[in-house]
Amino acid sequence: MSRIGKLPVNIPSGIEVIIANNIVNVKSPKGQLSQYIDPAISVKVDGSKIIFERHTDQKRHRAMHGLYRALVANMIQGLVKPYKIEQELVGVGYRASNQGQLLDLVLGYSHHVLFEIPTEIKLATKTEKGSNPTIIMESADKQLLGQVAAKIRSLRHPEPYKGKGIKFSGEILRRKAGKAAAKASA
Repeated sequence: MSRIGKLPVNIPSGIEVIIANNIVNVKSPKGQLSQYIDPAISVKVDGSKIIFERHTDQKRHRAMHGLYRALVANMIQGLVKPYKIEQELVGVGYRASNQGQLLDLVLGYSHHVLFEIPTEIKLATKTEKGSNPTIIMESADKQLLGQVAAKIRSLRHPEPYKGKGIKFSGEILRRKAGKAAAKASA
């Protein structure tokens, strides 16, 4: 059996789980999330636990067993304590600001990059003197948060020589040495 899939998911107090037509709905005072579950995986609520079982031992079903258990566990964890992602803009003249859910980025292009953030994500930008501008996003939906963060990062990937671009806070970039010939002649 899948080591992840066979573990039951605990339901904390204040969280309501409803399963109907292969869709798991998780509700809390902070919001509501839903996830479609493949019919090959059966889901049932047993007291304060959610149990996932697969009908066959096919490779595809084994993979989905752990996947759907992890997705539902992430939904519950996100509704208890929202997920948070911070991204830094590294580069001279790089700036970030927001007006509501509209993120305005200056990334060294000839124009501003405007990025509309979904309403499920809480957005904040921070610019302090002496540190890189930071984008802070918070949401109960881990999948959506990761997808939006990856899309923002794709607007200007960190380059390996100076590290300029959009990176996650705490991310360690693999750096390359510059031209060796320039250092030898100088």
